Amino acid sequence: MTDSQKKKRIKEISEALRALYPDAVCALTWMGDGQDEADAVRKDGWRLLVMGRLSAQCTDARVNLVCQDLFAKYPTCRALADAPLSDIEAVIRPCGLYHTKAESIKASCGILCDRYGGEVPDNMEELVALPGVGRKIANLLLGDLYGQPAVVADTHFIRLCGRWGMYPASLKDPVAVERIMRELLPPEESSDFCHRAVQFGRDFCSARRPACDRCPVRPLCAYADSAADGGAE
Repeated sequence: MTDSQKKKRIKEISEALRALYPDAVCALTWMGDGQDEADAVRKDGWRLLVMGRLSAQCTDARVNLVCQDLFAKYPTCRALADAPLSDIEAVIRPCGLYHTKAESIKASCGILCDRYGGEVPDNMEELVALPGVGRKIANLLLGDLYGQPAVVADTHFIRLCGRWGMYPASLKDPVAVERIMRELLPPEESSDFCHRAVQFGRDFCSARRPACDRCPVRPLCAYADSAADGGAE
């Protein structure tokens, strides 16, 4: 496909996903029920950073469960920054890689408090300078906290867009995928598209057993075409 054909296809896929999931929401429940969004971003945006860090090689459902305990015990960014490392490790242990994650979470919260008054920076350069924060987490924060164009290239997103023919399915480099998809997606829709794509992957397009027979975007999917011809792996 040419770039113009890819843009047309991803636009059609985006419209289909919007119809399926009108409310594009992050699966990580960092904001309290009924909380004012602007107030939450200012006071509690650090929670999304923590949850993004914990989500590495861990399910969102487990992160949400663990963070209920973590945020109850440490309700502010300063409280978590000042907590003994061993105490943080004990709480987040079910998320895996708990020692490395605890170290970076504690360090990042300390920097947020000391340099930014407990708020999360609103630009990529400062975000990726925080311990344990790469482009994936930074894009999540920029999109969800500040409404900026963002492409969260996690494993689900990479798999789906590859299957949809936006780039070779063998491409797994998240930075390369982010660059390609920024060119193809309308900037104002990119963050919501990522959330919808993740939910779609869970509902229809798993890594091992995609439900092509009931997939609502099958007519737009290069992988389904290949599978029908016997060429999909």
